[in-house]
Amino acid sequence: MTQTADRIARTIATDISARPDQVTAAVSLLDGGATVPFVARYRKEATGGLDDTQLRTLADRLVYLRELEARRESILGSIKDQGKLTDALARAIAGAETKATLEDIYLPFKPKRRTKAMIARENGLEPLLRAILDNRPADPETLGAAYITEAVPTTKDALNGARDILTEELSENADLLGRLRSFMHETALITARVHPGKEAVGAKFSDYFDHREKWSTIPSHRALAILRAAKEEIVTVDIAPDPETDAPRAVGIIAASIGIPGSAPGDAWLRAAADWTWRVKLSLTMYVDLMGDLRKRAHDEAIAVFARNLRDLLLAAPAGPRATLGLDPGIRTGVKAAVVDATGKVLETATLYPFQPRMDAAGAQSAIAAMIRRHGIELIAIGNGTASRETERLVAETLKHLPQGSARPASVIVSEAGASVYSASELAAQEFPDLDVSLRGAVSIARRLQDPLAELVKITPQSIGVGQYQHDVDQRRLTQALDAVVEDAVNAVGVDLNMASAPLLARVAGLGPSLAQAIVTHRDAHGRFPARKALLKVAGLGPKAFEQCAGFLRLRDSTEPLDATSVHPEAYDVARRIVKACGRDIRAIMGAPEALRGLRAEAFVDDRFGLPTVRDILSELEKPGRDPRPDFVTARFADGVDDIKDLRPGMSLEGTVTNVAAFGAFVDIGVHQDGLVHVSQLADRFVKDPHEVVKAGDVVRVRVVEVDVPRKRIGLTMRKDNADGAAPAQGRKAPEKTSEQPRSPKPQRGPKPAPQAASQGALGDALRNAMLGKSKSD
Repeated sequence: MTQTADRIARTIATDISARPDQVTAAVSLLDGGATVPFVARYRKEATGGLDDTQLRTLADRLVYLRELEARRESILGSIKDQGKLTDALARAIAGAETKATLEDIYLPFKPKRRTKAMIARENGLEPLLRAILDNRPADPETLGAAYITEAVPTTKDALNGARDILTEELSENADLLGRLRSFMHETALITARVHPGKEAVGAKFSDYFDHREKWSTIPSHRALAILRAAKEEIVTVDIAPDPETDAPRAVGIIAASIGIPGSAPGDAWLRAAADWTWRVKLSLTMYVDLMGDLRKRAHDEAIAVFARNLRDLLLAAPAGPRATLGLDPGIRTGVKAAVVDATGKVLETATLYPFQPRMDAAGAQSAIAAMIRRHGIELIAIGNGTASRETERLVAETLKHLPQGSARPASVIVSEAGASVYSASELAAQEFPDLDVSLRGAVSIARRLQDPLAELVKITPQSIGVGQYQHDVDQRRLTQALDAVVEDAVNAVGVDLNMASAPLLARVAGLGPSLAQAIVTHRDAHGRFPARKALLKVAGLGPKAFEQCAGFLRLRDSTEPLDATSVHPEAYDVARRIVKACGRDIRAIMGAPEALRGLRAEAFVDDRFGLPTVRDILSELEKPGRDPRPDFVTARFADGVDDIKDLRPGMSLEGTVTNVAAFGAFVDIGVHQDGLVHVSQLADRFVKDPHEVVKAGDVVRVRVVEVDVPRKRIGLTMRKDNADGAAPAQGRKAPEKTSEQPRSPKPQRGPKPAPQAASQGALGDALRNAMLGKSKSD
């Protein structure tokens, strides 16, 4: 291993809490073309069990650190070519741990445009600066008089030139820049003030018209709100130390780097030059640096929130392969209906007009009842957009009038975020060339109830609407993060090779869009795949791609029973040895944990497969094709609460978490406007991260705290201590989460923190700050 590779491995090992040898093994696999899901699942022996989260961080840091090393070599070469490389400078460059530190060191040697300091040096003023520095008792005015020339007509011009040289030297002093940056990180304040005359147009940003807080601790959602307000030219933003107490300390740091021991004339001039350097040059440099850091920090946190929410949504409980009627509600344009069978195949479509202007409720009910009878409908998926609750009531009335003793489908409100994007996409046009765009949305709504993951992968993650200021963040980084989440979710669940669409197959490790389409084309031409190994007959799919993807593809009716499991074909021999030790047919063992009792995993370890792989195989034989997603449950919206105007403080309602942000969770309670449970209202204990308590898709019980009808803001609480002052809820006491959902891990034992308290006013502030006009896509 080279010295550079060793340094990178040690740095990443610290970042992900692993050993350098684990990092080295993982890097070797990734460089060799292996995917993160494959390495995490099937190369545990090599990496010491690094999981997908660690591997994603490793991959990201690897790119950064390799770029850092390349830049280090480039800078060393540049300074060496200039003939200015010293041993001390080489050590400083070798010890730089960030790109910013490297660039600080390189500043004095970096080719630059003609500066005031260069002109001053050309005019022979550098000796004047050295004279002032070396002879502090001397009067700088007197010293400067000796440098008057045609190019420097006055003493003031001479001293200004000397000051320009000093300012440039200070602004290129890596040690000083590092100390100032640390000082700013500790003390800087971010200040926002409204542009005069923008109060009305920027009313939604009113909380930031005169706002100031510490740069180091500002939450990402507030930082993003201020940055958006600045982008829209509603406020001006400054990042600086407190002008009364901390700005003089910044000047003092600069003065200390020069060395100003007393009050001699030279000291006084240098002190004034230090102040000038801070005001004119270094304060701006620090502002740019800290603004960049703030933007990156806020973007990283917002992207992490989006990624967590997306993962929770993709891994939401599937209703399963059941005949489903999808309804895309609408008023004037009608309710679009689509029936899909258990495999997702479209059987029938229709447009119903139960609302204004046609008001054909009877005809709509008759059509729904007929579709239920014809197709044996088990589930009815209703989109949560306009006329959702009205459509839900229509369905409820229809079900009441079904013949006595007949099966009654369950109706479920389903998020339709992104359905319209999918309907108008090229993919939807290819999938349903003869189906009207408006009806494709109903198909998507039905299918996403059956299997959210399989349907949502067809939509760009940004269109699903579970982000926090998603349009404000770095779109390239956001796309990379969300693509990684989708890939990990798809491979965690596994994909049915004979049923999966091309978009779903494209997310399987080692495939991608072209190979996924080749698989579908081969399947259409030759029929169902009889076994995993038949994949090698697909044009363009070679041994390497097969190695990466095979373990994540499932075949329920294969000639090889292990093809229905996550056991990789390369380890089938190990699985057969385990089966042989049981003395029974493999089909009798799969799914029968009692048949595997008494077997020791250590007995099946060989020179190719270690204990982690053997344990995974045993687990898979116990429960073949296990699905990591939770059981299917739905929220039950309250009758008669269909609009925000129906809400009253104290109401206890059930709802579904649609989005989790740094400041709280948004909950759909069936009134066409999500309510906010502020982080302080999520539990009767201190909650730092809302994801500790809830995730997207959770069914929760909430109590209404505050309703602002004009601004469509709803404040909710999940606390049971009534600290918010709302009227007690009627009926049973609301649990933190409904019992049907798995609860979050219990906090570590220790002293119980004081519960957070939030007044209605504070919650109102949170609502105003929350999403600044949050929409389904932002």
